[in-house]
Amino acid sequence: MSDPQITDLDGWIAALTRPAALTELAVLALCVAAAWVLAAVADRAMGARDSRSILFGRKIVDGVLFPVLLLLLAYLSRALLMRWVSPALFKIAIPTLIALLVIRLGVKVLQAAFQQTPLVRLLERSISWLAWLAMVLWVSGLLPVILEELDQITWRLGGTSMSVRTLIEGVLTAGGVLIVSLWISSGIESRLLRSATGGELSLRKALSNATRALLLFVGLLVALSAVGINLAALSVLGGAIGVGVGFGLQKLAANYVSGFVILAERSMRIGDNVRIDGFEGRITQINARYTVIRSLTGRESIVPNEMLITSRVENLSLADALVWQSTVVSVAYDSDVALVMRLLKQAALNHERVLRDPEPSVSLSAFGSDGLEFTVGYWVADPENGSLNLKSLVNLDILRALREHQIEIPFPQRVLHTRAS
Repeated sequence: MSDPQITDLDGWIAALTRPAALTELAVLALCVAAAWVLAAVADRAMGARDSRSILFGRKIVDGVLFPVLLLLLAYLSRALLMRWVSPALFKIAIPTLIALLVIRLGVKVLQAAFQQTPLVRLLERSISWLAWLAMVLWVSGLLPVILEELDQITWRLGGTSMSVRTLIEGVLTAGGVLIVSLWISSGIESRLLRSATGGELSLRKALSNATRALLLFVGLLVALSAVGINLAALSVLGGAIGVGVGFGLQKLAANYVSGFVILAERSMRIGDNVRIDGFEGRITQINARYTVIRSLTGRESIVPNEMLITSRVENLSLADALVWQSTVVSVAYDSDVALVMRLLKQAALNHERVLRDPEPSVSLSAFGSDGLEFTVGYWVADPENGSLNLKSLVNLDILRALREHQIEIPFPQRVLHTRAS
């Protein structure tokens, strides 16, 4: 049967209140149930999934796969129904499903690719409003009329004739291409970083960053072609960018190159404890331009990657995660040395965070001016849980043990000589 266009409100009311509309509603409900079952089967076949999954989301219905399956089933059902009736409900349902798919895809990809910032939320709202506006214009029949009017507004750009319609379609195509590029790169990143730790995590992070940059670059070229820009003109732009990098952007370019070098050679990895320029902490992020180092006090330092390449960096956990701590204790010269060394070692062993292999060491390190100086040293495997707190606990146990055994901790002694005037 033919599919006549409904252009007025009375026509819509008549079409939606006829008995065939109930059949369409039943078929649409079956499409929803079938799409949910197929998405659930795919979800079970995929096994454990991430709550940020673009295809499935936190639940099956808030992912991208469910509206895709529902849209395909709706198109198939509409084609079958047109043999017997003229569908009216599907004329509203299909544009609505397309708008829902566009919104769901754009929002989920932006959430997976970027952190939730005001700009990202603005983009999400813009995608939603544009999708629903296009759906309303489509259903009402105004969309072809508006596009035809926009096609009449033209101008020449160099040797190319462009119109407002061409520009809008190009921008929408460019946005779609970039969203798909971000979707693919986010999927690759989630698979690469899954269950990766240490040096493997850093290497996979480098591959992920390189893949995302390559996909976005290819997507940008496709988007520019869709807008109608001649890519041959980019050679001039590429030369200008090269000059800019050579003069004004060399520091920025050096930071990006240094970031890929750090990730590739794995001299510093996510989770390593490092000390640079008097700041000590744990590496929490290695990005393309900078590295984030978090100290044990909670402060975070954003270090340009070039500084990590050109400066001296102490990696406290390059070979392993063990960290050495020590404390110095002075006792009186008449103290029992063997007893003191035994008490000091036991004070360190009282704490579970102190490793037993290698075991703590106690040495007579100096003959001080006020007493015998002993150095207690021990290894810690979890410096990210704090070092000052453990050292304080060990010192308290040392003080308690020395007082219990009446071992004197001498005060500084000074002899003052005076001359008679």
